[in-house]
Amino acid sequence: MLARIIASLLLVASPLAAQTTKVFDVPKGAKPHDVSPGAGGTVWYTAQGLGALGILDPATGKVEQVPLGEGSAPHGVIMGPDGAAWITDSGLNAIVRWDPTTRALKTWKLPEDTGYANLNTAAFDRDGVIWFTGQSGFYGKVDPRTDEVRVWAAPKGRGPYGIDASPDGEIFYVSLAGSHLAKIDRATGEARMIEHPESGQGARRVWADSKGDLWVSEWNTGYLARYVPATKAWSRWKLPGEKPRAYAVYVDERDMVWVSDWGANATLAFDPKTEKFVTTIPGSMAGANVRQILGRKGEVWLPESAHDRLMLVQTGG
Repeated sequence: MLARIIASLLLVASPLAAQTTKVFDVPKGAKPHDVSPGAGGTVWYTAQGLGALGILDPATGKVEQVPLGEGSAPHGVIMGPDGAAWITDSGLNAIVRWDPTTRALKTWKLPEDTGYANLNTAAFDRDGVIWFTGQSGFYGKVDPRTDEVRVWAAPKGRGPYGIDASPDGEIFYVSLAGSHLAKIDRATGEARMIEHPESGQGARRVWADSKGDLWVSEWNTGYLARYVPATKAWSRWKLPGEKPRAYAVYVDERDMVWVSDWGANATLAFDPKTEKFVTTIPGSMAGANVRQILGRKGEVWLPESAHDRLMLVQTGG
């Protein structure tokens, strides 16, 4: 596949000034939804439009896709502590594991009485249990040690979307329709809501920084928010532009906060030290639709679901 190098636009001088970007094409119709650094330097993505797990070798641009089964529509993908790809598959209503060594697939179906959960994203806690969200109004877990699958009805019903683990392995998720943050009691499964100072803001995704502070993208209002569990304090910053729509959020290894803005067709980097948006990365074409962000040291990956492309931002880390 073809890799292209494009220029990034710097808003102000920043630690990211040396960055470059590359774009990798993936198979037509893949509609890559989420992306994750994979084993051996590869990059994994969910080919939601083709029901497959995508595997990109950034060194060569070679792409392979692994079919996940009839009816598959994968949403999220992350690397587990076991080095495998773990996938939330809304089409299969299941959690799927792909082993990069044996290439074996294993599937954990949700209980039949759950109904359609519309599975979204997942995160591992400190015990190696994977927790997930379902936008139809659910959250749950799979314990790979016992194969136990549990699902709970979410407070306020519809909306659970983004989820992440704090540095100490606790689990938090946000509700898009419910406009709140929640912490899951890993022992009981109970979700304790953490109310946001503004109702109806549309909290879409959440990511923890190295201090355990939680960063939230507000879809309805176009703000980037931070919640500090130690003080229970909220702070918010409006994305630049006339009509920002904050979708994805990710915190890199330097605690720089990345957020995608559908209103501007761009992804921005926010420096918590200066409380300024320091960099913006334009989409490779109009309407790129970056729904998720993830990376590893020196790299930030952006899936452009509308154009069947993955963008790499090399930050020089």
